[in-house]
Amino acid sequence: MKSAELRYWTGSEVLTLDEEFEMQEQWHQDQDKCTFIILEKSILSTTRNEIEAMIGDTNLFFNEVDQPHSAEIEIMIADVAYRGKKRGWEALILMLLHGINKFNISRYTAKIKFDNEKSIKMFEKLKFCQVEKSQIFQEYTFEKVVNQKWRDWLYSEITGAICYKVYNEEELYCL
Repeated sequence: MKSAELRYWTGSEVLTLDEEFEMQEQWHQDQDKCTFIILEKSILSTTRNEIEAMIGDTNLFFNEVDQPHSAEIEIMIADVAYRGKKRGWEALILMLLHGINKFNISRYTAKIKFDNEKSIKMFEKLKFCQVEKSQIFQEYTFEKVVNQKWRDWLYSEITGAICYKVYNEEELYCL
């Protein structure tokens, strides 16, 4: 996270390499998070190198104890060359469906900085509605309650074959 821009949009801090490794280990063990690393297919198919193909990530956070079927979702396309090319859109839809199908999520929230117009527009296009505005954090909270109509709409937005693999599992999941 050397990019000041990415730290601003994600509310992240600069970490040492040791702190990064420690955080990654913690995330791997935590039961209150789900992370998808977004790989660029064209890079992966030519290099077969997952590290080189990494362009971003999307996460679910299960942090609301009083609402067990609720999750906060976030997306980051770190590689500027792949922004605006539907990679975030595809990854978000995949993560939303994964959350519904695997974790029985019935309500999503997303926190977005006031000046992040692209993310605001994307979540509005995903049918999320603004429910809160925090002047202190300079962010909106958007929400979407899951229903069958919306779930069907998410599936209708999938163009072509989209597949993903869960870490340490052999099975490939395709939608």
